[in-house]
Amino acid sequence: MPTLGDVHRLYDFLRRHPTGVDSFWAVLLLGFSGLMIAQEVAGRSEKLAATFSAMVLCVVVALRRHAPEKMLILATLAGIAQLTFNAQPHPADFAMLVIIYTVASGTTRWASRYALIGCFAAPLLSTVRWHSSGTRNDVIVIVFLTVPFLLAWVLGDSMRTRRAYWDQLEERASRLEKEREQQARMAVVAERARIARELHDVVAHNVSVMVVQADGAAYVLDASPEQAKQALETISGTGRQALAEMRRLLGVLRTEEGGEGGEYVPQPDVEQIGDLVEQVRNAGLPVEFQVEGAPRPLPSGVELTAYRIVQEALTNSRKHGGPDVGATVRLTFFDDGLGLLVEDDGRGAQHELYESGGVDGMGHGLIGMRERVGMVGGTLDAGPRPGGGFRISVLLPIKPAR
Repeated sequence: MPTLGDVHRLYDFLRRHPTGVDSFWAVLLLGFSGLMIAQEVAGRSEKLAATFSAMVLCVVVALRRHAPEKMLILATLAGIAQLTFNAQPHPADFAMLVIIYTVASGTTRWASRYALIGCFAAPLLSTVRWHSSGTRNDVIVIVFLTVPFLLAWVLGDSMRTRRAYWDQLEERASRLEKEREQQARMAVVAERARIARELHDVVAHNVSVMVVQADGAAYVLDASPEQAKQALETISGTGRQALAEMRRLLGVLRTEEGGEGGEYVPQPDVEQIGDLVEQVRNAGLPVEFQVEGAPRPLPSGVELTAYRIVQEALTNSRKHGGPDVGATVRLTFFDDGLGLLVEDDGRGAQHELYESGGVDGMGHGLIGMRERVGMVGGTLDAGPRPGGGFRISVLLPIKPAR
């Protein structure tokens, strides 16, 4: 017993060989026509004419998809030959309906119009040649014969319109996909530029600290060697941290950017996350803030990333969570890293909206988060919660400066 897979394979085979399928139907049609001609056509010349026209029309069926316009002309010549040599209608005349449908469903407009004219001409000429009685019944016969021709043309034209509609939809979907990819690339580039500027500020801040400590060490070197030693240790640690931040900066900064004036100031860090949470609470979003483990100083890049991740996550909760959303922020200090967990119990939004920057298209959503986490070698896991809302989990490793 054939299975569903066998049916699908047969369908795929037939779809890949349309000319073969048409040839099968052409041979079948020729067989029926031959039987009818042999039994009902009496005259020798009429039989030869009917046989010839049947063979030509079966060729039209077999090659209709390969050369539809040429087969339309060939079908016209076959019809004229039938009228000229008084070859009575036979089953192969069905090919005329087939070729009319074929050219009407195609993109060649002149052929479609030519076929539409044939829809009226063929029944009229056929009635005058074989069915004329000189009464009003001739009109009924013409109308009766015209209906199948018009139906074939209408079906073909409808298929052409439907195919053009689907092609337009596919083109639009392809264009939207390209635009979305372009917007994603632009978001990545813009986010990297923003990260580069922030890291530049961090590095500049570290360098300014080193300068201050160096000046202080030089001032107390003779009077207080112990303080000078502490200052030098601070300079060493700050310098290592600045070098680590500079390596990350060079990994992100793909293009040369002009310098910006202004005073270099340190970027937000983990300690300011509490102030951020309080600010969000004052804006109307209930947030539960928890800190686990022993807080300690972290590299500036890690602290900046943690602050921005929490900021972006709470912004998304406020934008997508709905009117009664509540959020939880949990910081966990491990021996070798910092864990962040930000989740809300709102209605959330589709994952694609976060990826593409949110409903309003502003910001960069998860694109920016992944860029930031990747800058410090961390991992990010984000997605809808089983009970509703959205969840963002981040692990930021603490890499020793080298």
